[in-house]
Amino acid sequence: MLKSLLRYQSDSGNVSENLMRKKMYENGVTNSLRSNFALLLKLSEELLDKWLSYPESQHVPLCQHMLGFAMKSVTQMVMGSTFEDEQEVIRFQKNHGTILEDSMIFSLASCIITAKLCTWAVCFLTTYEEVQRKLYEEIDQVFGKGPVTPENIEELRYCRQVLCETVRTARLTPVSARLQDIEGKIDKFIIPRETLVLYALGVVLQDPSTWPSPYKFDPERFDDESVMKTFSLLGFSGTQECPELRFAYMVTTVLLSVLVRRLHLLSVEGQVIETKYELVTSSKEEAWITVSKRY
Repeated sequence: MLKSLLRYQSDSGNVSENLMRKKMYENGVTNSLRSNFALLLKLSEELLDKWLSYPESQHVPLCQHMLGFAMKSVTQMVMGSTFEDEQEVIRFQKNHGTILEDSMIFSLASCIITAKLCTWAVCFLTTYEEVQRKLYEEIDQVFGKGPVTPENIEELRYCRQVLCETVRTARLTPVSARLQDIEGKIDKFIIPRETLVLYALGVVLQDPSTWPSPYKFDPERFDDESVMKTFSLLGFSGTQECPELRFAYMVTTVLLSVLVRRLHLLSVEGQVIETKYELVTSSKEEAWITVSKRY
């Protein structure tokens, strides 16, 4: 089970085959996002309509709503109606067992990561009003009064910076693990093949030697290309970005485009959000916000 979760095939030490398999899944995620963009937009607008119906004084349970949104987004986009027929599931398992297994793992991981990224991004926006204002201005400049489209989404540079800084500041995935495909070496230490290697990403993401003012939420730090390169090397951006995080970035970008365009996202006075560090970082208790209409 551990090897499955870490995407390691013990029956094959062929690194190029594993890389090709990873590339295939990445392309699958990209194609799924493009072909299901209308569905993702619809789910975002449904959540917007729900929040618009609330009185401004009503407290919104953010974690609960983000988990529900993420679960609907992931399950409907990844699975759709493909596996409604039980016999179809059995046939698919016999012929494509590995793909089905990976799909289940991807769906579980994507639900959790997407829900937590959406939650932390909104939390930071409610805390840092200037960041929310700049994000609204970018959304207004890119979309104007027109619809949210896949092409225009790509132009939201500041939104991407906000999400990168959300991942870093919240330490979204504080630890990562991989099983060595091949024997490795660090200085004089040998890492044998099939060794479980743990990466302390939570430490690296707030290392003051890499990140000036590491505890400050500052999306503009990602204006610097060298910072983006460092982030990419850690697997949070660029060519090494994991498929689940790529999925979460796109889903969260669409959701924020829809919500921030119409709503002011506001914190609840006196609320202190305590952090719980697990495989994916979350808040210990429910995080509450309020919303008010922009127009």
